[in-house]
Amino acid sequence: MPVADPFAEGLARGWNVRDGSRLEQDITLEADIAIVGSGAGGGTSAEILSAAGFKVLLIEEGPLRSSRDFDMQEPAAYASLYQEAIGRTSKDGAITILQGRAVGGSTLVNWTSSFRTPTQTLEHWAREHAVKGLSPKTLAPWFERMERRLGVELWQLPPNANNQVIRDGCEALGYSWAVIPRNVRGCWNLGYCGMGCPTNAKQSMLVTTIPASLDAGGELLYLARAERLVVERERVTALECLAMDSRCVAPTGRKIRVRARHYILAGGGINTPAILLRSDVPDPHQRLGRRTFLHLVNFSAAQFDKVINPFYGAPQSVYSDQFQWDDGTGGRMSYKLEVPPIHPALAATLLGRFGVDNALRMQQLPHTNAMLALMRDGFHPDSAEGQVQLRSDGSPTLDYRMTSYTWDGIRRAYHSMAEIQFAAGAKAVLPLHNDAIYANSLGQARQIIDALSPELYRTRLGSAHVMGGCAMGEDPRQAVTDSLGRHHQLDNLSIHDGSLFPTSIGANPQLSIYALTAKLSSQLADRLKTA
Repeated sequence: MPVADPFAEGLARGWNVRDGSRLEQDITLEADIAIVGSGAGGGTSAEILSAAGFKVLLIEEGPLRSSRDFDMQEPAAYASLYQEAIGRTSKDGAITILQGRAVGGSTLVNWTSSFRTPTQTLEHWAREHAVKGLSPKTLAPWFERMERRLGVELWQLPPNANNQVIRDGCEALGYSWAVIPRNVRGCWNLGYCGMGCPTNAKQSMLVTTIPASLDAGGELLYLARAERLVVERERVTALECLAMDSRCVAPTGRKIRVRARHYILAGGGINTPAILLRSDVPDPHQRLGRRTFLHLVNFSAAQFDKVINPFYGAPQSVYSDQFQWDDGTGGRMSYKLEVPPIHPALAATLLGRFGVDNALRMQQLPHTNAMLALMRDGFHPDSAEGQVQLRSDGSPTLDYRMTSYTWDGIRRAYHSMAEIQFAAGAKAVLPLHNDAIYANSLGQARQIIDALSPELYRTRLGSAHVMGGCAMGEDPRQAVTDSLGRHHQLDNLSIHDGSLFPTSIGANPQLSIYALTAKLSSQLADRLKTA
């Protein structure tokens, strides 16, 4: 039986949706509130503000794709649903950065892991970054609201074999592990979440908040790049957008001018700072684009006699925080352990080598487990740190400077992952580094890991979580916005996305963005009604 496509049904009902690539002339649009970005922050804000009676215009740079387009094929998905066709990297090209770019943003392609912001992180923000009003108690009702809205529950089915490795290894070693909450309803357990959910089980913004906003009279403009804000006397007076071609590769030459009472930027931890940089907004203390953090990730592969099929089943359902807070918030670099799904195109790149070696590793894919470690950057003065910058054409890039502090965490994570994989029954383990070979014992793995050169390009590094760049806090000398997401220098501009975070958070960030922006947009609605 075919799966219902709520977006197709809504379009048939007459939703107000514009395709920027089809514009034949320049246009001007008006709204009460213009929101740039349709991911976790933008989609959540659009639903809440539309329900409050405001005319909302949601603007997305990427294309509109829905379940009828999701065929679980990597080439099509990566090219159409990800920033820079999955080619986004750090400025030096050493770190792959996965971010969504389509209606629904990264919520369309993430792996559904839904964690509340750790208490330690919220306490650190209050203590070190002058963030107010975001205690665990204050945020609890907002987490509960968004968990209900998006079906966030602990995954009820047994973990797939890839995730079972963490569980088995941790149990054998006496390490802590737990089940991951996922934002799904009626999940078919396919395992292709990163390519768009063909059954609409994933409760992304595409099938939840954006349809709700459109049903309430909201408007969606896609294939439109927010280029710059026009600023006059401490207020935004207009937003200038460029219509993009159908592949979202180049501007068509058509321009869209947006006039609104209030503007919200929700383009994420690279694109939101970039819009402000292109707009030359006031930045008296040079905070814009700075303190941008990743959950930097390194990987370990393992070979098993049993079949793993790491491409099948719920991508992430088990995690371990054994090494996350073991030295407090300000001690040595710490990390969260999870597994990534390993589909063929991703595996061919991640497993490394060339020619026959790569072919042999790909042949072993059904018996391969992969594990990853999320580095918790930003809590220590010696953490790696990024800065969003503009290239000569105005496009953004992230200059991410590694430090010995972070490299130490990466080396220890290699050891932790190898230990858990062998404890789970692996016959061989491969730290994913250009100089590494498969180790047949834990002792051999430790020798190999200790001999690896910690340097860019040789160590395989990636991230799907970009945070900061427009940090919130009550001190304008240290932050771009206040704790309500209001820009410190511009009266009618708010930021509602992960760029607000003063550090990385130490957990997959989507639920933190949902809860925070639900709170901020509800408070914004109250302020605008009484203004």
